[in-house]
Amino acid sequence: MRRTARLLTGTALAVAVAGLTVAPAYGESTANLEVSPATALPGGDITVSTAACGTNGAATGDASAVGAGTFMLAAGTRENDAVGRFRVPPSAQPGTYEIVAKCSRGTQVTGDLTVTMAATTSTTPARDQIQPRGHVNTGVGGALGTDPTKTAAGVAALAVAAAGGTWLLHRRARGDGI
Repeated sequence: MRRTARLLTGTALAVAVAGLTVAPAYGESTANLEVSPATALPGGDITVSTAACGTNGAATGDASAVGAGTFMLAAGTRENDAVGRFRVPPSAQPGTYEIVAKCSRGTQVTGDLTVTMAATTSTTPARDQIQPRGHVNTGVGGALGTDPTKTAAGVAALAVAAAGGTWLLHRRARGDGI
């Protein structure tokens, strides 16, 4: 009876702790302002979108941090999306700028725009274009290490733990009270 009570109490405690760690995720809003492209040159066109404004949501965008002023966001083609566009001024300086959108119902979301002076081109091939080359280095991989004293101490600790576990199981099987 006591063993069953402990098992049920432990299970209930584990479920409660798991529930407390997951519960805050449901209450938090994951909506933000998506800025595309996130990195642009001066004079580039930027599209922003958010799902924070709800169905047929409208918003007023503010890109004055980068010098573009205000712009409007209107219902987009995707459900619950508000979309707007603005142009980065040719005089914009390199840096990261916060773009803000305030929905008609009061929600405010932000996103970042990075302005650079050089086009960002990648010389790294796309993931689906990478082909494996050469052989795979396998082997011990440092599991045994180079210090035989530490290796012997680890093996001894494992042996003591195994012997102790076996002794406890043997006592329990005989009914010696553990």
